[in-house]
Amino acid sequence: MNIKKTEMYTFQSEVKQLLHLMIHSLYSNKEIFLRELISNASDAIDKLRFAAISSSDLYENENDLNIQISVNKAQKTLIISDNGIGMTRQETIDNLGTIAKSGTKAFINSLKEQTNKKNELIGEFGVGFYSSFIVSDKVSVRTRFAGHDPTEGTLWESSGKGEYHVTNITKKNRGTEITLFLKKEEEEFLETWRIKNIVSKYSDHITVPVNIQNYDEEKKTYFWEQINKAKALWTLKKSSITHDEYKDFYKHLTNDQNNPLVWSHNHVEGNLEYISLLYIPEKAAWDIWNRDNKHGLKLYVKRVYIMDNSQEFLPNYLRFVRGLIDSNNLPLNVSREILQGNAITHNLKKALTKRSLNMLDKLSRDSQEKYQIFWNQFGIVLKEGPAEDHDNLKKISNLLRFACSQNNSSEQTLSLQKYVDNMIEKQEKIYYITADSYISAKNSPHLELFNKKNINVLLLSDRIDEWMMNYLIEFEGKKFQSISKEDSSIQTFSEEKKIKNTDLPKNIIEFLKKVKKHLGNQVKDVRITYRLTETPCVVLSDSNEMTTQMAKLFSAAGQSVPELKYIFEINPEHALIKKICSIQNETQFKEWITLLLEQALLSEKGSLENPHQFIARMNNLLLQ
Repeated sequence: MNIKKTEMYTFQSEVKQLLHLMIHSLYSNKEIFLRELISNASDAIDKLRFAAISSSDLYENENDLNIQISVNKAQKTLIISDNGIGMTRQETIDNLGTIAKSGTKAFINSLKEQTNKKNELIGEFGVGFYSSFIVSDKVSVRTRFAGHDPTEGTLWESSGKGEYHVTNITKKNRGTEITLFLKKEEEEFLETWRIKNIVSKYSDHITVPVNIQNYDEEKKTYFWEQINKAKALWTLKKSSITHDEYKDFYKHLTNDQNNPLVWSHNHVEGNLEYISLLYIPEKAAWDIWNRDNKHGLKLYVKRVYIMDNSQEFLPNYLRFVRGLIDSNNLPLNVSREILQGNAITHNLKKALTKRSLNMLDKLSRDSQEKYQIFWNQFGIVLKEGPAEDHDNLKKISNLLRFACSQNNSSEQTLSLQKYVDNMIEKQEKIYYITADSYISAKNSPHLELFNKKNINVLLLSDRIDEWMMNYLIEFEGKKFQSISKEDSSIQTFSEEKKIKNTDLPKNIIEFLKKVKKHLGNQVKDVRITYRLTETPCVVLSDSNEMTTQMAKLFSAAGQSVPELKYIFEINPEHALIKKICSIQNETQFKEWITLLLEQALLSEKGSLENPHQFIARMNNLLLQ
């Protein structure tokens, strides 16, 4: 026996804020509420199909899956119903009273800040149900979970003003029925032609029929009319699908209102039989850097929906790729646990990774402008590739883009192939420098020789760059070389020979002895260099030691870092060095040498352990 039990609940605080914004701030493109409700209904039907694989009784003798829309102009109500999985009482409270998804506050802030794109954010953040309140004074939801007794239905009602009511009801059919009590000014959504246009615009590729109730004036009877194509677009021949249909399907699949940059649709037969439809978005998702970022492909097995965000088919560095895979080889009862370590999954991942990289390679060759849009959005993510995917290192390397010393722009546009093609005669290595910022890299004293010799240097200033360069060893047979580390090839370009003490002027030999004695074990070595043109001195990392940027990464991650000891190189041609050579006062001499070392360390590291002492020393020497 079903006891009618009504309880009042208060919305989660984030939902209250959200509803307030929905009701009072969203006026443009109100029609998206119908797109969201149909999308939710489609998901509920997909979930039923999946659950029924192991429990066919969930169909309750009704296999004709569909979404129905009906209007009542007299009562000013619009009803959207489905015969999908439905919800239990607790699920109704959990799903409609709270927003469990992380990032809700970020969404609300985005909603406040973005005037023109508010409606686009709704689908992106998965809070589409609440868009009902844009057009409704009141919303009621009647639902029953598939397989449960008809007396175990639930009625959820709210006017969107802070609370909602939940009542036990009897509901004969499984699934969910949403009734919108429309505001007086929103009665356009009671017109059949208006609903048809919206469904055609947003929901044509929903894989289940969307039917609208019509009235036959002659026969005086109601009938249902299907108003969407209800065909799985990916199963159609590519030649029969227009570009606009691919774009519309992408928007339906991802809730992204931007068009994709490019896509790849493939039917594969043989040992592996599958269909893949992969898209490269135009804009990065708001949470692409979050640890709980929901990425991955939508998985179907033999046209049956299995799961969203299946991460097993693409490596993490390609997490921006959107789309789906429909496999004939996997079992229908596949789970995330079965997918992991599965040989078929492994082979599909290899194939889809290769296809994704080929799609990007083609984009880079077909349209530099579009590829630059991609790189500006996702380049940092792709830079994870060399560490993660050694098998595809060459393909990934070809897709990388860099800023460089010969371009007066921080924009990363230079490919490695173009760099190698333009190397000067006798150049055997690809030179680069890592720094905290583009400005810091561009103005590094390490560049002086390279600018003089017209040798291009890659300027790397993203946090991931230093890590990436540990795995990016060579390209086209040319090894990578950091110009902030000791290397014999740099000596070759500086026209230096191995300088011996006996080759130096006597005053320079004495100068070096005094500097080494004063600095002691503060540095690894003190040397003369002729590769500086405007700077008196510089510090270098030993070729076998950790770089400054890598030490910063370890430190930022909370890991202990071994003490770095630099090679201190001095430019004997610089006027300041010549002046210091002539100083007889030992105290003054030591102060100048310490100041020069601190200057070089500041230029290299961007900070000093005791900046106040450095400033005091500099001020004191200026006064003298």
